[in-house]
Amino acid sequence: MAEPIELDELECDFKEEVLDRVPDINMDLCLTCGTCTGGCPASELFDMDPRKFLRMVLLGMDEEVKKTPWAWVCTMCARCMSVCPMKINIPKLMFNVRASWPRDKRPKGIRGSCDQHIRAGNAMGVPSDDFVWTVEDVAEEIRETQPEFKDLQVSVDRKDAYMVLNQNSREPVTEPDELAPLWKILHAVEADWTYPSVMWGGENYCMFLGDDEGWKYIMEEFVYHIDNNLGAKLLVNTE
Repeated sequence: MAEPIELDELECDFKEEVLDRVPDINMDLCLTCGTCTGGCPASELFDMDPRKFLRMVLLGMDEEVKKTPWAWVCTMCARCMSVCPMKINIPKLMFNVRASWPRDKRPKGIRGSCDQHIRAGNAMGVPSDDFVWTVEDVAEEIRETQPEFKDLQVSVDRKDAYMVLNQNSREPVTEPDELAPLWKILHAVEADWTYPSVMWGGENYCMFLGDDEGWKYIMEEFVYHIDNNLGAKLLVNTE
């Protein structure tokens, strides 16, 4: 017959590491009710779900926690936290699990997109000049072929615009025509807006990679450009 686990025998080193960084994560308040699992889009993938994952952390199964690929299928959508009666911050837990992986062992696709965003200002690695050219070219085509939008204005780095719009970097590269519907809406309501040319990619794969320094660098460069070069009052991130 198996011997029961004594609570004072548990060594939850990873749990303590996370608590040092996120004191209000509330892991010890888990009721094991499973509400988090019910709405999780990643439940049952790799035979895992939020409740099971959290129990493993609390039971000191550090090696299993740090190696499971489930850390990378969690979308960090925060549904688990929003429905949790104890408001346990599982997304912050997942971020710290990802950050515990050696950087070169993290998923290649996410890592590459993070690195390209740091280098080029967007996850697709598109030079800013190419982004500006694409925006201007698509806008010109709309003005020439759609008379109702002959006055459509789309700008990049226009100073003192009220709103800065951040753009998913995939659309200008693979689906440039998909830029137009939002522009038309903004035109119809006479919005005062512009694109930024610095860190203009709305997605931030460094966050999903668990790369604090990369995430911080992207946001600092982005905020500095808006505050000091553009002077906009409002930011809208399409992601």
